[in-house]
Amino acid sequence: MHNTEKNQIIEGVIWRQLLAFFFPILLGTLFQQLYNTVDAVVVGRFAGKAALAAVGGSAAQILNLLIGFFVGLSSGATVIVSQFFGAEDRDGVSRAVHTALWLALAAGLAMTALGLAFAPTLLRWMNTPADTMADSARYLRIVFLSMVPAMVFNVGSGVLRAVGDSRRPLRFLMAACLVNVALDLLFVVAFHWSVTGVAVATSLAQLAAGALVWRHLCRTGDSYRLKPRAIRPDGALLRRTVQIGLPSGLQSVMYALSNMIITATINGFGTSTVAAWVTLGKVDGLFWMINGAFGVSIMTFAGQNYGARRLDRAEKSLFVCSGLALATAWAFSALFFLFARPVYSVFTRDAEVMTIALEMMRQITPWYFLFVPIEMISGALRGMGRTLVPTMITAFGICVYRVIWMFTVVPAWHVLRAITLSYPISWVMTGLAFLVYYPFARRKLGFGRLALRTRA
Repeated sequence: MHNTEKNQIIEGVIWRQLLAFFFPILLGTLFQQLYNTVDAVVVGRFAGKAALAAVGGSAAQILNLLIGFFVGLSSGATVIVSQFFGAEDRDGVSRAVHTALWLALAAGLAMTALGLAFAPTLLRWMNTPADTMADSARYLRIVFLSMVPAMVFNVGSGVLRAVGDSRRPLRFLMAACLVNVALDLLFVVAFHWSVTGVAVATSLAQLAAGALVWRHLCRTGDSYRLKPRAIRPDGALLRRTVQIGLPSGLQSVMYALSNMIITATINGFGTSTVAAWVTLGKVDGLFWMINGAFGVSIMTFAGQNYGARRLDRAEKSLFVCSGLALATAWAFSALFFLFARPVYSVFTRDAEVMTIALEMMRQITPWYFLFVPIEMISGALRGMGRTLVPTMITAFGICVYRVIWMFTVVPAWHVLRAITLSYPISWVMTGLAFLVYYPFARRKLGFGRLALRTRA
């Protein structure tokens, strides 16, 4: 059994341990964004805006749709691992880990099959521009072949973070990023393979990341050690995993579907606007990855402390993490607003693309802080095993609302501002809904009773 004195998530100074856990995830998010951004930079600079739109437009949204669903589904296993680990249940940790890896392998195979079968159809449904259709289809077919190692990396990294190890996933991601950068330069710049080169580089980098996580899990001496021959689903844990993870998976699907509809709407403005949207998304993605890292941090802290019945620490962690996330949102907005032009110039030399991207940035960037309550409260509740209502709030407040907006407001007011305005409005509505819901959720989780029992 692991020593609770060494588990600083349930024992240490909260703000200090949050930062110690968060910074490797923060660096990981930056490398994850670099991982994705290198493709856009290399293609945009050496293969042109049509290739940039092919890699980052409709194809990226389709990948996000499938990967988001299965990663969300398997996140239930991560929550279970964190709660078992906080409660010092070695057998429970082991069963949860083997169930999670079984789910990763099954999900990876399912994604490969679904992606190869339906990618061209989805591209047509998204009104993908004709000059990017062939490249987008080729990119998807190659990347979908690497979904098994991609899922092993995502789920394995989730297991490591659930037990408090946020540094190894960072190191593995850094190694994969270096592989991706080197192969992008080789295949696109040296071999002139264009979109095909980016796809092959991405697939090989994902293979490297998955192999590193697998190797570490098999070699660790702790309770979360992976034994390949023991990979099988525990029936009860699989049902619980699906119960906790399915709402998160469906939320990811709804996010992806709403983004696909937004992308389809953007496609109607032409290739320059699509390239500008892709460029904005690459930089904008930095904030979402950082904000998501805070979400992972609070989910782990809430999960382990809830498993250890330290409800006072779980709630205090939520408040501390929310303050850190707010400060980061304001700082990022200010920096992005001040340095947008030189940052965008890394991606494109096209004056029209630059002008459009700057216009969209000025309309979205100042409002990032509005999303913080959504990420923090939903992350904490998921860590404690409550996912259904947070998913419903997010799905309707952001996803469904934006879809309705795209089909009603945008056709009547057919300008880019009509699209960008939907973002801050949806964040305000959803954030308020979470602030209203949280007091009810904490009572259902037994905060009052368990907190009093803990202090007694």
